[in-house]
Amino acid sequence: MKDKIYILLLAILCLVSCSETNEVYDPYENWQSRNAKWFEDTVQVARTAIAQAKAEFGDNWEDHCHWRMYKSLFRTVVSAGPMTDSICVRILSRGADPLEKGSPAANDSAHISYRGWFMPTYDYVGNGTEDKEWQQRIFDTSYRGEYDQATCSPVLMSVGNLIEGFSTAVQYMVEGDDWMVFVPYTLAYGPDGSGVIPGYSTLQFRLHLVRWYESGTGVPGNWE
Repeated sequence: MKDKIYILLLAILCLVSCSETNEVYDPYENWQSRNAKWFEDTVQVARTAIAQAKAEFGDNWEDHCHWRMYKSLFRTVVSAGPMTDSICVRILSRGADPLEKGSPAANDSAHISYRGWFMPTYDYVGNGTEDKEWQQRIFDTSYRGEYDQATCSPVLMSVGNLIEGFSTAVQYMVEGDDWMVFVPYTLAYGPDGSGVIPGYSTLQFRLHLVRWYESGTGVPGNWE
């Protein structure tokens, strides 16, 4: 009799546990491993696209591919380093000619419009695993609603004072560039996080470099 009661209790606990699992979802569960996987998958997409463009177009591959991988400008250039020493970039639209306008350096400043997201997670709409929707939570933004260059108010930033991945991206951009940038936690806020950003967070940014200014001059860089 006691064995039957024990088995019944186990069944009830299992049902309660399953019910709770279906109804409550922790978007930060296994956060470190999920963020690492998301960055790895994004890098794989970028590397595949770059390899295909190089195979087809040779030295002119950059004119036919919107993906880029850039190693952090704050890391050693002696070796390639791990994947997490680099940011992954998808170019949404290109700006000025790099040879004419150039890119800002770490000691320069820049007007930038931006928005930052965490990795995609999902929330349950109702009970059961079928009733869920994927979403990306915004953790910081300089504009409201959908992005519109005509109405956005760019923020003046000191390039060298930004997180490593963000700063690296800006130093590769030219005025007018509109990029989607994926930053591993190693080039963002590390294992400890900061404020609303948990540790080990891979971050996604949309960056539009409006204009940059040479250090100590207060005038636009490389402008006539």
